[in-house]
Amino acid sequence: MNDVKDSPNIESEPLNCDYMHLHDDVIKEVYDSMPDDEALFDLAELFKIFSDSTRIKILYSLLISEMCVCDIATLLGMSQSAISHQLRILKQSGLVKYRRDGKTIFYSLSDSHVSTIINQGMEHVQE
Repeated sequence: MNDVKDSPNIESEPLNCDYMHLHDDVIKEVYDSMPDDEALFDLAELFKIFSDSTRIKILYSLLISEMCVCDIATLLGMSQSAISHQLRILKQSGLVKYRRDGKTIFYSLSDSHVSTIINQGMEHVQE
């Protein structure tokens, strides 16, 4: 039977190649498929928007139903100005849209892509 100290500790060993061996075909395929830096920057900025739990709560609420600022503020137990600030960020990012009905403005998710991102994210965290 092996002594514990003789066994390699796989978790603490770095994951390196034993020797330099490039896979040129793989590198070329990935390089050719890689979006430009500006597109990747924009994608990173989009994911930053999703990094705030208040914005996620707002988006999840709007996934279920369109709502006005007052309703969202009541639901989340926050001030209307705090909700308006977050909605402004979400609107500028193209994640929510609004419609006016008299004096009331109703917010909703801008399109099915936003719903898909939220649903897939929720599915991933619940696995």
